[in-house]
Amino acid sequence: MGLSLKNPVIVGSGLLTDQERNIRTLLAAGAGAVVTKTIHPNPPKDLDERILRLPVGMINSTTYSKRSVDHWLKVLRSLTEDQLPIIASLHADTPSELGDLAAQVQGTGCRALELGISCLNEESGLEDDNPDRVYAYTSETRARTSLPLSVKLAIGEGLEDRVRAAIAGGADAITVSDTISGAAVSPDTGELELGGVFGYSGPGIKPLVLAAIWRLRKRGFVLPIMGVGGISSGRDVADYLHVGANVTQVYTALHTDMRATLQRIVTEAEQAIPRTAELPLGVAT
Repeated sequence: MGLSLKNPVIVGSGLLTDQERNIRTLLAAGAGAVVTKTIHPNPPKDLDERILRLPVGMINSTTYSKRSVDHWLKVLRSLTEDQLPIIASLHADTPSELGDLAAQVQGTGCRALELGISCLNEESGLEDDNPDRVYAYTSETRARTSLPLSVKLAIGEGLEDRVRAAIAGGADAITVSDTISGAAVSPDTGELELGGVFGYSGPGIKPLVLAAIWRLRKRGFVLPIMGVGGISSGRDVADYLHVGANVTQVYTALHTDMRATLQRIVTEAEQAIPRTAELPLGVAT
């Protein structure tokens, strides 16, 4: 994706990457790169956005950054001026608007994009997240920018077809996986916590994502993959690399002792990744 990474531990998109200060802190703590919270020209304003911590992972009802595009363009320019490894996460209401946004971001000097087009916390739940939709967003973005881009997709039915659509649209990489549908029941009311079904992330998703990436490699997909889901240790990072991911993204675990947790994962990853063995697709160690 055009970035020189000091390690394969990237901080994924979320509330923790919604501020320039946090982004710089995460990079200083050892992150190979940081993905911004998803920048959107018209983010939902009437949603009740919260996080519910579970014994294993968390459910969140958040969507996109509420900060303006102009704000983010200034932040990206600042980060780029310092030559920091940043991936801008982007989405918009239509493929055309996403293409316009990507062109603006390229103007900041930012060197890589991730298309956050599969967030299931939108009102529609992205029930129409199908190959045609993936192709439309990816191809329109590719037409407006020369930057390397990864398309973030959720595991589940039709993943291979959606990956093919991303490739056909001009994606340079894919990010697997976005959050998956999850729910928790309140012991006090018997109703669903947060008021419905939202995005689950954490250790419970890891075996599912490992299997999905392994299948993609076995079925001949060779494009770079950023593996995401349930990483809380260096051993988890190594597991993702061994099934075929080129790099990993960590996020949920960082909601506890953000800086210290990231430093521990990076240190453990350096010890867990073999330096002489050949990893999938020649991953550098």
